[in-house]
Amino acid sequence: MLFAIDVGNTNIVLGLYDGPTLVHDWRMRTDARMTADELALTMRGLLGADADKVTAVSALSTVPAVLRELRVMLARYYDNVPKLIVEPGVRTGVPLLVDNPKEVGGDRVINTLAAHHLYSTACVVVDFGTSTNIDVISARGEFLGGVFAPGIEISVDALAARAAALRKVEVVRPRSVIGKNTVECLQSGILYGFTGQVDGLVRRIVRELHDQGHEKDGPVTVIATGGLAPVVVAESETIQHHHPDLTLLGLRLVFERNQR
Repeated sequence: MLFAIDVGNTNIVLGLYDGPTLVHDWRMRTDARMTADELALTMRGLLGADADKVTAVSALSTVPAVLRELRVMLARYYDNVPKLIVEPGVRTGVPLLVDNPKEVGGDRVINTLAAHHLYSTACVVVDFGTSTNIDVISARGEFLGGVFAPGIEISVDALAARAAALRKVEVVRPRSVIGKNTVECLQSGILYGFTGQVDGLVRRIVRELHDQGHEKDGPVTVIATGGLAPVVVAESETIQHHHPDLTLLGLRLVFERNQR
């Protein structure tokens, strides 16, 4: 079984694949201070009885401190199985048509690979994480660039920290857009504000793709992923598909590509 590990700034997402089937997935908090032994203990605890069934590992990390400990953990606890860490030099099959390919995070490359595998069209991937990343993919699977914006949790935390009369609230749909109390006003601004931001950016991106002649390649598929995607997906007018395990799928695909 393939053990997929996606280390992000806020969460570590884990998945266990039996062939092409994702049989289990977990989410744990990212702590840059965790040691290799702590990572192994936590992950093996989540795997439970399946820990001894792991026959390969595919991983990526956008957090340098955790990446260092991840390498140690894999060498110490998974030394007898094939391993792949997504980093420069790993064959992904994704052309990076940007000014500096070395700046592109491994998670964005892996999401590109997974999105093109699923739809084989031009795609826009909206990843709701610590930041909101919007990545643009051509119908040929090329990474064309994208957009960064502050994530939902970062914005909520900043607002609560800087405004004395405001506080953190649960991000759910309020009774109406026009809030009748402080909590509903915050919920409305967060939910509909971020939805409007994403929809506006996606529409501009699709229009720019058409202006550049990509319309001859067919439709543009808009995909949402990331831990906070469910908050926005139900309200969005542009997001067509929700794939919470998009990065895990990409980790499986890139492992298979490099094994071949």
